[in-house]
Amino acid sequence: MRIFKAGWGWTLCATTVLAASASFAPAYAQNDPVRHNEATFPIASAIEVPSGSSTIYLSGMGAPVIDPKAAQKSLAAYGDMATQTQGALKRIEETLAGMGLGMGDVVQMHVFMVADTNTKKLDFEGMMKGYTKFFGTRSQPNLPVRSAFGVAQLANPGWLVEIEVVAVRPSHH
Repeated sequence: MRIFKAGWGWTLCATTVLAASASFAPAYAQNDPVRHNEATFPIASAIEVPSGSSTIYLSGMGAPVIDPKAAQKSLAAYGDMATQTQGALKRIEETLAGMGLGMGDVVQMHVFMVADTNTKKLDFEGMMKGYTKFFGTRSQPNLPVRSAFGVAQLANPGWLVEIEVVAVRPSHH
């Protein structure tokens, strides 16, 4: 390898290295998040967010009351895990819509779940039943990265699930 000490030789060498490295740049639109899906499970394994995008952090949301006649803050007032997951995601969808975004703009999700007081079990399948109505569908194929946690309790004793998300507004919106 020859090292150029100064002048045009060094400039030419540096320009050649920069031009060669640019040919290895990814071939995707630089404004859109890039989702990497390595598995058949309906979550992304990784997401790259380009600079210039706005990041929106939504607070955790639980399900709305579905039975106002049931005891306040009871499981009966909010429904089972699938119903609560759908309700929480619907609230998130409405919040995002108010900001000009949709569920396809969600890049990260944290799902906090508690065991059903009747069965004493965490209903992951019920959560997935509600989740797959919003993500990985024909009309909304974008998948977020996601973590699901079993926790001791949530702020509302009637909730089985609370969901928080991070969404991205690409710079071209």
